[in-house]
Amino acid sequence: MGIVIHQFVVHQLSLTEQQTLALLPRKTNIDITPQIEELAQQLHLSFNAKPGKGIGGFVEDSEAEESDVAFVDILKEWQQNPDTFVEFSIKSSERLLKTLLDFGTVETGFVTFCHYQYLATDYILIAVLNTKEHVQVSDSLEVSYSHHLDLSRMQLAARVDLTDYSTTPENNRYISFIKGRAGRKVSDFFLSFLGCDELIDVKQQNKQLVANVDAFLASESLDKEEKQQYREKVSEYYKEKIDSGEDIAVSELSGYLPEGSNEVNFEAFTQQQEQPIEPQLQPDASALKTLQKFSGQGGGISLSFERKLLGDRVKYDIANDRLVIEGLPPNLKDQLSKWQQ
Repeated sequence: MGIVIHQFVVHQLSLTEQQTLALLPRKTNIDITPQIEELAQQLHLSFNAKPGKGIGGFVEDSEAEESDVAFVDILKEWQQNPDTFVEFSIKSSERLLKTLLDFGTVETGFVTFCHYQYLATDYILIAVLNTKEHVQVSDSLEVSYSHHLDLSRMQLAARVDLTDYSTTPENNRYISFIKGRAGRKVSDFFLSFLGCDELIDVKQQNKQLVANVDAFLASESLDKEEKQQYREKVSEYYKEKIDSGEDIAVSELSGYLPEGSNEVNFEAFTQQQEQPIEPQLQPDASALKTLQKFSGQGGGISLSFERKLLGDRVKYDIANDRLVIEGLPPNLKDQLSKWQQ
């Protein structure tokens, strides 16, 4: 199912000749062409696929200067005047620029604002994107170069669920954001720009959910094959939610698992655990890998294999801390054979 684009605009953060950060704003909305619809769709999917997101809501900054207009106020002003989307995006970009300068951070790129609807929910997606160069060959075999937005390296992005914000703002669950690349947290300046406080660690919630699935299956009288079948069902459900951009509902997930002994299904089982899980949460791609594979690294070894192979082609000798693998991948076997020669 596709998304419905309402408004789309792009501004640019760049360095001047004096090496100072400046904003180059666009004065009008971009026409919603099939190309823009495709771009917005890719933005939506890329954001959904990013692992390790956080969730939170707007908070009041008691240390903010009186002249400093909060992002939430800019947002409310636009919601009262829907035709002022460009003005909203420019004011927001100016606030982002001020935040960058306050933090002494240099971040260049294109600031995209996309207002769209998906599954009867209104969203605002804000992302700072850079470009990458592509080589093109024409029909006459002429070579040329062009630049495209690099969606695969989206690191600074946040999405506001406008519907949730309008209906249940007290839950503080209407902002989701990418937590940033390794060694650098997005909260350094992007969360400050939004005036957002993280309340839920999506990755940790997903990790706990997968651990609960394993614990629940272990508590049931199931053989190895049955447990693997249920894990595969959960994996399929996860993948479906990741692809569609929908949240995982623990009550819905329970339908993919056994009913449970003593009339305790998976949903009730999670409620009995020490670490609580949100009834609905965004799926994280890393959790899907955990459901499907065993993996680990350390001491110069990196290893990963499908769960269903354990006890078959892969055997674990717990007493001697030894893993025996039968039927090595051909490329690995070839490398080892050449090394022995």
